[in-house]
This record gives sequence, structure tokens and C-alpha cells, in this order.
Amino acid sequence: MSHELRVQAVSQVTDRKPLPPKIPQRLESLWATDVFTLSKMQASLPKDVFKSIKKTIQTGGKLDVSVAGVVASAMKDWAISKGALYYAHVFYPMTNATAEKHDGFISVQSDGSVLTEFSGKVLVQGEPDGSSFPNGGLRSTFEARGYTAWDVTSPAYVMETDNGVTLCIPTVFISWTGEALDKKTPLLRSIAAMSKAATRVLKLLGHEEVAPVNSSCGAEQEYFLVDAHFAHNRPDLLLTGRTLFGKPAAKGQQFDDHYFGAIPERVQVFMQDVEEKMYRLGIPAKTRHNEVAPGQFEIAPFFEAANVASDHQQLIMTLLKMTAKKHGFVCLLHEKPFAGINGSGKHVNWSVGNATQGNLLDPGDTPHSNLQFLLFCGAVIRGIHKYGPLMRAVVATASNDHRLGANEAPPAIISVYLGTQLEKVFDQIKSGKPESSEPGGLMDLGVDTLPVFSKDPGDRNRTSPFAFTGNRFEFRAVGSNQSVSGPLVAMNTVLADSLTWIADELESKMSSGADLSTASHDVLKEIMEKHDKVVFGGNGYSEEWHRMAVEERGLANLRTTADALPVLKEDYIEELFNRVGVLTPVELESRFDVYSEQYILAIEVEAKLVINMAKVMIYPAAVRYLSELSGTISSLKGLGITLEQETAEKVAALVQSMMDSVSKLGAAMEKHDFATTEEHMQYSAQTIRPLMDKVREYADALEEEVADDLWPLPTYQEMLFVK
Repeated sequence: MSHELRVQAVSQVTDRKPLPPKIPQRLESLWATDVFTLSKMQASLPKDVFKSIKKTIQTGGKLDVSVAGVVASAMKDWAISKGALYYAHVFYPMTNATAEKHDGFISVQSDGSVLTEFSGKVLVQGEPDGSSFPNGGLRSTFEARGYTAWDVTSPAYVMETDNGVTLCIPTVFISWTGEALDKKTPLLRSIAAMSKAATRVLKLLGHEEVAPVNSSCGAEQEYFLVDAHFAHNRPDLLLTGRTLFGKPAAKGQQFDDHYFGAIPERVQVFMQDVEEKMYRLGIPAKTRHNEVAPGQFEIAPFFEAANVASDHQQLIMTLLKMTAKKHGFVCLLHEKPFAGINGSGKHVNWSVGNATQGNLLDPGDTPHSNLQFLLFCGAVIRGIHKYGPLMRAVVATASNDHRLGANEAPPAIISVYLGTQLEKVFDQIKSGKPESSEPGGLMDLGVDTLPVFSKDPGDRNRTSPFAFTGNRFEFRAVGSNQSVSGPLVAMNTVLADSLTWIADELESKMSSGADLSTASHDVLKEIMEKHDKVVFGGNGYSEEWHRMAVEERGLANLRTTADALPVLKEDYIEELFNRVGVLTPVELESRFDVYSEQYILAIEVEAKLVINMAKVMIYPAAVRYLSELSGTISSLKGLGITLEQETAEKVAALVQSMMDSVSKLGAAMEKHDFATTEEHMQYSAQTIRPLMDKVREYADALEEEVADDLWPLPTYQEMLFVK
């Protein structure tokens, strides 16, 4: 790379005009036009077939495979009418990515003619290679068979790209021996387990009619946009998704003038394009805005059923990346693409409810007397306290380690924020019986022309990793590049465990003569006596909290992925997943193996690139500058002008220190004799990463000194502020 390429990139970016925005269409004419919805099924299927499919989708009833042929034919005809020639079983392997295998609708006849064909058997079951995706030892290379199976609860859709239209069918991905190789299968199991446990509690509360309970999810997706001309001149961005080198710009986010600021014209056209695609796919985009960091933005959909929301989250990430290319951007979903400014998360708003009782985490106006809410909220408190390390483990990745614990993200210590009102209610429960709830009140701004409006009874806490926000919990520690399935699986599973315990306790106490109210308050009192240590409403960033959480409350502070992932091998976590019926011991072990391998590989790739970029890009630029500087000093000395040697000596010292650090990093990378995976992860975290940071420290100092016309990498100032 050269300075000329940098100059050319800046010129191309500043001269670039936004693509002309599309003429906006009415939402009603866009909504779900590319989705094989229930209404489209009803219009194209026989009444009995539609009734059977609808029952499976809405009530979780068993799929009647005999109707698959009729559904497949109607689905194929609809897809072909949209221009599709291929179909794909879409699944979500354990890599946080989306996978798909495309097949044509073509069937060659004996006379050489062709027909379009799509059978029920093909709809229900596909067969990708079960050993080519990371599977944690569930499948050896020579044991290749794996299956995809149609998930009827998540609607099929057509994906239109410049290369054509494809019918996409959401599926699970399992091995020939029946183990889950994907993210979706455990999610569906966790929803079923949670629904079963929640139904028990609701019936004990006196509800006779109880619809299936589902969890809901609304995930706020943060991301960065960098012009493609800059990104393509940054090997680190292309290969790792983050900048391995780069000094901060003179202006970062100090003035907070980016947050909720006016969206740049070119970015807004991009956003509108993304949203139109989302609407066509039935994804309810609700909010868009600038985020705190320059070049950072957010899109948030409305709440949906957890399984559909998880599929839609994968689609959102795909659409962001795909649409960014069209607009001349590269979309960065890495949690910390730029050092020194805020990173990106994916705040997962989670609740539970059903069609008959509504939102089970809605406290109402008098939460102290809302027994249903108190039991479900108490179940969450118990679950997060008992399995806090698990909640940290399911958001543990090499990239998210850069964000967790920094001052723009929750700390690695998992705690629950309830807000002032609910914290006082649960304190009353612990000390006796809840008698009152603080009202929200009204906000009077003292200006007649401004409205008086309702004030929430509790504040929000952005430092809490797991915060109650009105009628849901917000899991703020999830990384922007992660699938939401893992966190949802964990939340559903620990809730299922707690609700089962609550149901068992209520049944035991009531069979011994206690009435429902007494039994419920006894259960809630026991929960708070044992588990209120996880409730915290203060500053989660403070040193005092970190000390108190660990030393006084016994909460885990798992700072790195190397610390967190081994939790998945703990006996009590294995017992939890196996007992609830979400993951077998071998399936859980496979996830530890896959995630730990991904962690180690991610750091190794970064380390190799640090060495390469330092050697072939930064070192040559610094040496050229030293040569020019030395020549200038000599020339001026010949004219009788004395120039201080300080700058040259400083640059020479930095170059030497950087290359010494590169040598140390290279030597450290040669170590391969690790007794365990855990040892290898700790070596990556405690040895390799600090050595990478040391190389960067000297390289970034050189960027401060080397002449700008020699520096080979697009700078933070250019990437973040030139749109």
C-alpha cells in the first residue's frame, strides 16, 4: 500500500455521491411481499392442509408430514412466480454464520425435456455435509452425513440479489446420529422446555386456559460503516474485521455530537435501502439512528417470537453487509473495530408471554400485588444468579472481549438491574410481605406549552448487563457479530429451570395445606434470601462494585473468553442442559470445542497479520522516512544549518522496539505443546494478545512521527469522518 492509494481513496470518497433514493412505497405494499406467509398459504392450500400447518405454527403442534407434498407444490409455484429457479435449505451452524446449499427446481425427463419439481420429501429434509462445519468432534471427516429439517414455525422467503432469486427455507441442522449441529435446534428445545415449565406455574396460579408460552426478542443491532476505498486498503479490516493498528484521530467522540445526530445523506440512503429489503422479508425495522462513535449506527426491529427473531437477526446482518457493498461501504460488525472509541453490541430485549395471559413480565401499575409477575421475575433473578457464569460464557468471543468491561459496555460481572420501584418491592418480599409500589408520577416541565407526561417509576442503567426495562429484560452484553440464539437458549433454559423449581415448591407447599398466596410469598422470600446478591442498581463500571461483587457477593468476574468458556464444561451446567432437555452432554461438549477453537484461531489470525503488516507495510514506511530525514539533516548540515537529531533518534528507537516486539510475538507463536485447550486459550489471552498490543503501541507511535505522505494505511480520521 502507498500514500498515493490513500490520497486516491480520499478523493474517490469525497467525490462520491449517494445513490439516488428509491421512490418510497407504502408500507402495506411492501410488507412481507417476499415471504410465504400464512395468508399466502391460506390462498394456495386446501383448507384441511392449511388448518394443519397453521396449528403447528401457532400452537406448536406436531407437524403432519403427510401434508408436506401439497405445501411444497404451493411454495414452489409461489417462488417461481417471484422469479426463483433455485431453493436453499438455510441453517445456522455453530459459527455465528448463515449457511445454505442451493438446488434447482429442475427435473430432467427421459425424453430430454425438463420440469420444475419440488417434493414434500425435499422440503422436509435436505442433506448437507455434516463434517465440513465445525462440530466439536460430533462428526469425523469420514463421517459426512448430516441432515437439514424444515422448521415450519419460521416462514420461507425468497431472497433477491443481483444474481437472481432463491427460495430460502429455514431449517435445523443435525447429524446422522441425531445431535444438534446448529444454533436453531437448541433454541427450539429451550422454547419448548420454558413453555412447559411456565404452563405449570400458570395453572397453579389458577389459569385454566393456557396457550403455549414463547419468548420474544427484539435485538438492537449496532454497526460501523467505512467507505470501501478505505477498507480495501486495510488488510486488517478485510481479514479480521477490526483495525490492528491506528492512532486515534484528534477528535473522536469527545463531544458526543454523533449520537442521535443528523444521519449523513449517503448513510440514510443506505439505511432506507436496507429497511425496504427488511420490510419485503417481513422484518419489522422500527428504529434507526447514529450511535455514539463516529461512523457508528444502529438499527432495531420490533419484538418477534424468539425463533423468528433469531432467523431475522441473521438476515439483518446479511442485508447490512450485502447492501453496504452496493452503496460503496463495508459494514463492520466486529465488536471493537476501532481502538479508543465505543464498540458495538447487540442488546437483546427478551420477554416471555402467550396469547391467553399476555406478557408475563409486565408488572402492571401495582407490581407488589401482581403475583404472576413477581413469580416470573423472581424466576429470572434466581436463574441469573445461579447461572451467571453461563450467561457470561454465551457471549464470550475473541471480539467481544475487547468490549466487555470497557466503559461503553456492561462489565463481565453478570448482575440484574431492577430499577428503584421493583428493587423496593423485592426488598419488602425479603423482609416480609410486599405492601406497596412506588408510583411513576408525572413530569411537569414548568412550561405551559409543553405537555405534562408520565414518568417511569424507575430509571435505566446502561452499565448493567441484564436490566429490567419496563416489561422485559435487556441483555446488554451480547456482541454485535453474534447470533442471538446462544443468549436466547441460555435465558430460556435458566428460566425453565427456575420455573420448574417454583412449580415444585408451590405444589409441595400447597399439598401441605398452604394457600396459593402464602405458598407464593414463601417461595419468593426464599428466592430473595438466596439470590438477591445478583441484584445491583449502582455503577457497574466502578472499582467498588468490582470489589464488592467478587469479595462480598461471590459473583464471578470472567474477564476473558479463556476464563468464561470452560464454564460450559462444569458439571452443574451439563446437568442443567441435560435435565431441561436442551443439550445433551456430548452436544454441550461440542460447543465448548467449537467456540474455544474459534477463539484461538481468531487470535492466531490477528497475530499473524500484526507480524505481516508491521514487517511489510509499517517498517518500510518508517525506514523510508528515516532515510529522508537523515538525508535532509546531512544536506542542511552542509549548508551550515544544524537540525536536531531528536526526531530521527526517536523514530529509529520506535522502529527498533517495534521490530523487537514483532520478533517476540513471532517466537511466541511457535509454541504448540499445550496440555489442554484451556491452557491454549489462556496462552492466547495472556501471552499472544499482550504481545500484539505491544507491537501496536510502537506502530501507533510511529504513525505520530512518520511523514503523512509515506504512511501506507488509511487513518482513523479518514475512515471515521470521511463519508
